[in-house]
Amino acid sequence: MMDAGKIAKQTINFQKKIFDNVFQSMGTIQDQTEEMTFAFLKQMPWIPEQGQQGIKDAIKSYKKNREDFKKAVDDSFEKMEELFESKQ
Repeated sequence: MMDAGKIAKQTINFQKKIFDNVFQSMGTIQDQTEEMTFAFLKQMPWIPEQGQQGIKDAIKSYKKNREDFKKAVDDSFEKMEELFESKQ
């Protein structure tokens, strides 16, 4: 019979894999949306440079926030794994 610590660790690893896959899919969709946005901006010369820069800044911001979120979640998974390793 498996002990609770091993089951918990396997559960955490499974959840991390699910999160990584979903996160990667979300990132791919956001990156494709970014490419489409830039393609539309090139075709819309009536949007002033200031407006275009605002869109570019927003994209830069969400990318940084996405990376920060991923790092925070990865750190949390790592701490959970360490917690269960120290209990064994």
